[in-house]
Amino acid sequence: MLTLKKAIQSSVGQKFIMALSGLALVGFIIVHLLGNLTLFAPDSTPFNAYVQKLYSMGPLLLVAEGGLVFLFVLHMVTAIRITIKNKAARPEKYAVQQSKKGPSKSNLASRNMIISGLILLVFLVIHIADFRLGPGVNEGYVTTINGQQTRDLHRLVVEEFKEPGEVVFYVAVMLFLGMHLRHGFWSAFQSLGALNPRLEKPIYAAGLGLALLLAAGFLLIPLWLYFK
Repeated sequence: MLTLKKAIQSSVGQKFIMALSGLALVGFIIVHLLGNLTLFAPDSTPFNAYVQKLYSMGPLLLVAEGGLVFLFVLHMVTAIRITIKNKAARPEKYAVQQSKKGPSKSNLASRNMIISGLILLVFLVIHIADFRLGPGVNEGYVTTINGQQTRDLHRLVVEEFKEPGEVVFYVAVMLFLGMHLRHGFWSAFQSLGALNPRLEKPIYAAGLGLALLLAAGFLLIPLWLYFK
């Protein structure tokens, strides 16, 4: 009888873990972008109100951030294990790459998923540390929301994105995000066995559209604040 441990460690189990963790991360990215879109507001109130909501979670916010990093690391470690296993099983590249069910989806994004993933992981750690450990109320970054004093994170974000180097770095990482999502979204459904000839093209197109929307949504924010 196949035990849970063996099922998880199997090739199919590893692909399921990578697919599910990847889709969970996509969900987080969508929610995070929706919150960050408040930076386009004419004043700082909407964004700082959003941040205040997050801070009101207290210790749960730290748990959520830790869980996010764990999910990302789990996704990356699983992807690396699968890649190493695949390369060991097929050390020589095929002269013509194609999938089991028709033309190959091999492209620049699919061939560099590990690289783009590692870049995104490093960015995530830097991003959380930057805004978690950056100046706060004690350093004068304070505002009032709903009658309560709270950290003025809007000011910090604006100051960050007035630095050309920060803008270039952020935009570059968001391009890697789009590249990663382009292949990852479609690949997740393939790993879950949710594709069939009727759904393959729509899901691939949806992945491309989602990648473009999310990457554009995130990279427009620093550009908007820099040139505003």
